[in-house]
Amino acid sequence: MGQFIRVFIRVTLAIILAGIPVSAMAQEAMGPDVSADTGTPEADVWEFAEPDYYAEYPEVRIKDIARINGVRGNQLWGIGLVTGLSGTGDNSSSVDFTAQAIANMLERAGLPTDPEEIKIENFATVMVTCDLPAFAREGDMIDITVSAMGDAESLQGGVLIMTPLRAANGEIYAVAQGPISLAGFGAGGGSGGASSRTQTNFLTVGRIPNGAYVEREVDFNLTTNNILTLVLNNPDFTTAIRMRDAVVRAFPTVRLVEAQDAASINILVPDEYTNDIVRFISEVENLTLTPDIANRVVINERTGTIVMGAGVQIMPVAIAHGALSITVSQAFDASHPPPFSGGFSLGIPSTDLMVREDPAQFVRITSADLVAALNALGATPRDIVAIFQALYAMGALQAELEII
Repeated sequence: MGQFIRVFIRVTLAIILAGIPVSAMAQEAMGPDVSADTGTPEADVWEFAEPDYYAEYPEVRIKDIARINGVRGNQLWGIGLVTGLSGTGDNSSSVDFTAQAIANMLERAGLPTDPEEIKIENFATVMVTCDLPAFAREGDMIDITVSAMGDAESLQGGVLIMTPLRAANGEIYAVAQGPISLAGFGAGGGSGGASSRTQTNFLTVGRIPNGAYVEREVDFNLTTNNILTLVLNNPDFTTAIRMRDAVVRAFPTVRLVEAQDAASINILVPDEYTNDIVRFISEVENLTLTPDIANRVVINERTGTIVMGAGVQIMPVAIAHGALSITVSQAFDASHPPPFSGGFSLGIPSTDLMVREDPAQFVRITSADLVAALNALGATPRDIVAIFQALYAMGALQAELEII
């Protein structure tokens, strides 16, 4: 009896020192605990670091997460003609505007021509687009993109004729011209049913590096009433306050630093930088801070890609996930007639239906062992998508779920 009491005391002390909760035996009925399961090879693929690691996010520069209000690019567009094609241009029977555009161009050159007499197989009407960057000066060269508007088969070997590029206000800001560069190749031969063709990438969209000259500059002001406004690329109230605090620490003499909302921070330029705005902007842009991001799980159902923030939390739950597969197979049995009956053999189809459901067990998970639990369940990316959707529907996923 005394020996039994001594053994009981030792076991009790071991449990107390190990910190095992009294309800551990009750929890065992819900399934295995995988919070410490890191021995499986799959756990190396999906594995969180320690929580303390995520408390120390890296600092980034302001210029990497924000921009100066008023400093932006502008989109330009134009409609032009591509010539020099080897019979791969627009079809005259289905595209009318190409012949008309050629006739208009020839008329401006002093060569009036009837559009119906023009063979347009070596021409193509195209849409020309580009981005006019901020601070672009007159005479700068920018890249342009050329895309076919009609039914041209290929722009390979074509040359864009001078095309004015306009902004949304209708004003011309650049002029484009030059040979088109395609990121593809196409070739074919033969005729009728014996023809063959090979193609790499798209042949109706190309680029002209440095294909347009800037003819007009865009006016802008870095400051309004000596106030500089920073705009966050990803608006967030916490990040806006941290940016404001970083500016206040770096410039004690600044008289006004105001977080206007989750995206904008207004800064009154200090007196010593009134005549040197560019230097002030440079120093502000190189200040560092730790941006705050919302907890989010982004799922691409088409590819099975899942991106989960490091701070995603879930309430303690138990998950069971099993796969259901249904297989339908068809075979043919032969039915033979009796000997000398004059009949013939006949194939009789037979269908076999097989339903299999993989066994599933409940697994307890919390935030710390979410990835290990998914590995323990043997979940595929498609399964994980379904599990996250179920967690979100239950309210256990303490993050925003975004499906793209």
